Amino acid sequence: MVIINDFSISFEGIQVIDKVSFEIASNTILGMVGESGSGKSLTSLALMGLLPKNATIYGQVLFNGEELLTKSEKEFQRFRGNKISMIFQEPMSCLNPTMTCGKQVLEILQIHTTLSKKEMKNEVISLFEKVKLPRAEQIFNAYPYEISGGQKQRVMIAMAIACKPQLLIADEPTTALDVTIQKEIITLLKELQKETKMSILFISHDLNLVSEIADEVIVMYKGQFVEQGEAKAIFKNPKEKYTKALINSKPKEGVRLKKLPTVHDFINETVENIVFSEEERKIYHEKIYNTKPFLEVKNLEKSYISKTFLFTKPTIVKAVHNVSFSLYKGETLGLVGESGCGKTTLVRTILQLEEVSSGQIFFEGKDITQINAKELKKMRKEIQIIFQDPFSSLNPRKTIGEAILEPMTVHRIFSNKKERKAYVLELLKNVGLATEHFNRYPHEFSGGQRQRIGIARAIAVQPKLLICDESVSALDVSVQAQILNLLNDLKLKYNFTYIFISHDLSVVKYMSDQLLVMYQGKIEEIGDADEIYKRPQKEYTQKLINAIPKGI
Repeated sequence: MVIINDFSISFEGIQVIDKVSFEIASNTILGMVGESGSGKSLTSLALMGLLPKNATIYGQVLFNGEELLTKSEKEFQRFRGNKISMIFQEPMSCLNPTMTCGKQVLEILQIHTTLSKKEMKNEVISLFEKVKLPRAEQIFNAYPYEISGGQKQRVMIAMAIACKPQLLIADEPTTALDVTIQKEIITLLKELQKETKMSILFISHDLNLVSEIADEVIVMYKGQFVEQGEAKAIFKNPKEKYTKALINSKPKEGVRLKKLPTVHDFINETVENIVFSEEERKIYHEKIYNTKPFLEVKNLEKSYISKTFLFTKPTIVKAVHNVSFSLYKGETLGLVGESGCGKTTLVRTILQLEEVSSGQIFFEGKDITQINAKELKKMRKEIQIIFQDPFSSLNPRKTIGEAILEPMTVHRIFSNKKERKAYVLELLKNVGLATEHFNRYPHEFSGGQRQRIGIARAIAVQPKLLICDESVSALDVSVQAQILNLLNDLKLKYNFTYIFISHDLSVVKYMSDQLLVMYQGKIEEIGDADEIYKRPQKEYTQKLINAIPKGI
């Protein structure tokens, strides 16, 4: 169906994809894996005719015998959404917030079909049912902000399959989704592929996911193919160093390494598989748990009054309900649960960004729910957060040096600017950046580098507690390994305590001493991370663990 020969892309003389050749056969799922910048998304954009105008393209891209690279924009409009369709990574930024979900799917049918308005509406509702959206007719009239992340992704899938395309491109379609919703989306795509016999190009940095869905796999590195073939064969017996490196960068079940191997370690043959033994972990736990709790949350409640219509009685929604736990100095508490379970609300109350409805939060023995504004400012220095998306939390008009210096100035860390700058330069080195990065702007860095900047800014005010809110979710496995190693190194160096939030349970288990599972605002299960992972007591915890892709 798709034949690509000696395909190359360059921008202003810089080669980003170098003479790649591959085929996407009819009725198959082809997985494409590799780090950010390897050329995966550029390849998919070329198939959609969406490459930037300054791209110089060479080679041949044939779709059912038709050359795509020579087509005009007008000719591509016949193909796009009709014969070739695409599901993008972030549905919120792809869906129009001012249009209802139904109307956005209707637009595709209006362009490519001759159906009547009534027939189109019925077709959209039928598509919503096909992608297993609940209350399809209600969602037809709902706006994107009124539905969950998983539901938005289903709307995007409905839009992509509306015209029964022959090729569906799924570019990181599950990256920001909970593990249970991620499993549902993968199952749905496989079912749709079997039913419609379409081909799928599935792009992801999650090798476990690709191994579960793909028939064949292509591994990309720096704009070239390093390995390609049958999925099972490549994942069970990878031949290339780079493929082995990607597979081994993820935390492994049944073993806890002191340091995760990175792609760089594998390529340079400097891998040190030093195991953090159960005995060492036991000694460390005895040390930290024989002290007083560092943070105590007691019977915490946070309620909201839901939106109401005229003459209707408001309802109270309990986002956090009777939550109690203790966190010890030097401990990492893993916090897991699906979207809407109350994780973010709980963290916002600990940061005192949300006022509690009832209950107490003791930080170093003091109830921070009762402190005044002056004490609150002082406490804010002690508890810092590393956000999921560092780019949106950095001011694009400020250099990273200014961004890190700003909170230090507010909290009066050191006595003058010279001392602060010297400390920032040292911090940049500690998080794996260079001193010359001080005067650069956020857009000049990669995703992994921006996450390091976010970490540097959070630790610049010398906090005692760090909250990592999905701080590695959107990163490639190799970059993820680097950041997890960095967080563990900083924990030892600065004696940090972490609350680590993620939807990737294998990562949470690797990082955590204690695991807290939340469901519908309550604590479903709490205890030793390894013990819960091996022997979950609650049905909901078992559901979360069973949803983890176990392809490799």
